[in-house]
Amino acid sequence: MTTIPQHDTIGNVLREWRQRRRFSQMELAGEAAVSTRHLSFVESGRATPSREMLLRLAEPLGMPLRERNRLLLAGGFAPHYPERSLDAPDMAAAKRAVEAVLAAHEPFPALAVDRHWTLIAANRAVGPLLSAVAPQLLEPPVNVLRLSLAPTGLAPSILNLAEWRRHLLERLRREAEASGDIALLHLHDELRALPAPASPVPPTASGSIVVPLVLRHPGTGDRLSFLSTTTVFGTAADVTLAELTLECFYPADEETRVALLGGSALQARRSQ
Repeated sequence: MTTIPQHDTIGNVLREWRQRRRFSQMELAGEAAVSTRHLSFVESGRATPSREMLLRLAEPLGMPLRERNRLLLAGGFAPHYPERSLDAPDMAAAKRAVEAVLAAHEPFPALAVDRHWTLIAANRAVGPLLSAVAPQLLEPPVNVLRLSLAPTGLAPSILNLAEWRRHLLERLRREAEASGDIALLHLHDELRALPAPASPVPPTASGSIVVPLVLRHPGTGDRLSFLSTTTVFGTAADVTLAELTLECFYPADEETRVALLGGSALQARRSQ
């Protein structure tokens, strides 16, 4: 659950997020429909805002639900947004939705991760791609980014490792800066310190639309190229659900599509 650090005050939390979003007091006041004078008093501790006022100020700042709870706690209020396990009874519908998306994506790989890139669930297409990964990296909790970039992980199978590594580190850096999550900053530093490919990152090919994940299937030896997409629950009112991300991989070329569809058909015949 969200906890409040000893140094947190309403002013500290608001100022931190206002500066992170590059809002002046005047800009935030305008977006929240309050006076600049009142906002200044709130930040300085000269005014005591209501619970509703704090939630109103958090909205234009785009504060994550966990951080909105932190702001409320700093003001002496109970958290507004619950944080439940995905296995909780009242999360059953959301859990079924996640499982349905992952299953429907087969035979292409898809997985669900939390805010720290810890693996929550994966479909059956993911397992075969990890057959050469060191067993200790697959022991829960599994960090997907560490699994991808570690020398004993998926890295040796990634044919465009320099390019994919740069993409993941940049994405992680942006997420850490946007969220202010110290754990993500530490993860970024850890992964950045891992051995990097000797070859430089090649320039993005002319006409390319995304950075693909290109890897050698450890079992079949097939060259597989994927485009990745990210899906989130857009109207989540629970902290756990708001921090859940589905990462789905689609074939980037016909060879990959044929290889995976063919393997899926073979597996289906063997199971009959």
